This record gives sequence, structure tokens and C-alpha cells, in this order.
Amino acid sequence: MRLMRLRGRKTCDRLIRQGNVWKGRHMLIRWLAGHPRHPSASRASEAIYAGTLASSKLDKSAVRRNRMRRRCREALRMALLALPAAPWTMQLLVVPRSSSLDAPFTEIQKDILTFLSSRSHGRSAKTT
Repeated sequence: MRLMRLRGRKTCDRLIRQGNVWKGRHMLIRWLAGHPRHPSASRASEAIYAGTLASSKLDKSAVRRNRMRRRCREALRMALLALPAAPWTMQLLVVPRSSSLDAPFTEIQKDILTFLSSRSHGRSAKTT
């Protein structure tokens, strides 16, 4: 499973408007099944397209906001390495909460793994 960047303002806006919401302890994840509508999206392979959104309302310091983004992205990358290859494509927009900066990294990983396991179990019951 490849981890790709979710890019483009229109792509992110569409995900915010039409995406499903999953709320974790340290982050909120908006997700949609399928490939994004972007010319660089490779439709031939399965991938997870991930982006982060951290506004200045979270923290005024750009350094701290960027650290929140990096921690969430790294937890997602490590979780995808730990899981067996998932046979689906999805778009994710990870919105960290302010608690994600002070939380232990294992807690952030636990949030990501909980989300991914809920998606893999929900695939058999409901296909979106």
C-alpha cells in the first residue's frame, strides 16, 4: 500500500464537504473512498492519499503546528507498514487536535490504528 500526498485546494475542499468524519482522541479524520480528482493521481494502483489540516486556531506557532502535522503523518506511515496490504483506495484529511502535540506518540498511533481497523471492518458490511 502506497502512501501518497493529497494535494490541491479543490480536492481538500471536496473532501471537507463530502467526506465522512471519524473522531479520535487526538485527531479528526475526514475520509472518502476512491482516488482524488487530480491529474497526478495514479488510478492504476491502490494507495492512500493523505493530507493534513492544522489551522492557526490550534496554535499560533507555525513550528508547533508543523510538528503536529508531522507526528500525525508519521503515525499513519508506520501504521500502514504494520498492517497487511489493504485492497482499497482512500483519501484522508487528518486534522490534529491541540492534544496531539503533548500526547505520547503511541497514543497518536493508537488513534490511527483504530481508524484503519474500523475502515477495514466496515468494508464488508458497507461499500462506499
